[in-house]
Amino acid sequence: MQGLTTITFFEFEQNKPWAFAQMGLVPSKLQQNEGLHFFKLMGTGGGNGFSLWPDFSTYAFLGVWKDQKYADIFLDQNEILQNYYRKSNLVRTIKMLPVKSHGLWSGKNPFKDHVDHQPNPDFPVAVITRATLRPSRLLSFWKSVPAASAAIEKAAGVQYFKGIGEWPFVQQATLSLWDNFDAVKEFAYRSKSHSDIIKKTRRHQWYSEDLFARFHVLSDTGYIKSEGQLR
Repeated sequence: MQGLTTITFFEFEQNKPWAFAQMGLVPSKLQQNEGLHFFKLMGTGGGNGFSLWPDFSTYAFLGVWKDQKYADIFLDQNEILQNYYRKSNLVRTIKMLPVKSHGLWSGKNPFKDHVDHQPNPDFPVAVITRATLRPSRLLSFWKSVPAASAAIEKAAGVQYFKGIGEWPFVQQATLSLWDNFDAVKEFAYRSKSHSDIIKKTRRHQWYSEDLFARFHVLSDTGYIKSEGQLR
């Protein structure tokens, strides 16, 4: 499975200072991992997922892989991730294949070269949107966040959504999970709230760089230590 993309969420109860410190320590240690084409270690938003305030208990690792073999070896054996597993209370990994992607993330489109999968109505869907905000547009953007959050929260067919990002306030992304592509299209093209947000984005030129990608979700698994079970 070329272009396999994974995102793993780690939730902490006892080791929040350690998790925060890793944001500055870990990225340089991951650059030489074989088969890892692109990665980001990110914080997450508080509240209901999209928030001006960070969620200091939850962090996310996103990776784009040469194929599933490299992803599985890394997720199962990498010493850095093993440390995350030991110190976190909840781990959730979503595996997905890109279907459509346009735009840039840190000067490249990490998913575009692997988009050769046709939409399948039987698969659940993941959507990643990501942007670097223009400094002069920060206030305008964050004033619109509550409306954006309310719009997706009320959308039919959305299963989960979470704000993610490399840097608070400036480099922002979102991950959302949906029942199918029809639900995504309904929200993207027929929701007045979403349409109004898109118009504001273009009018105010909030972003200096942005990316939009859709995926088939292959698996979504997690482990809660306190319950000792997969979910």
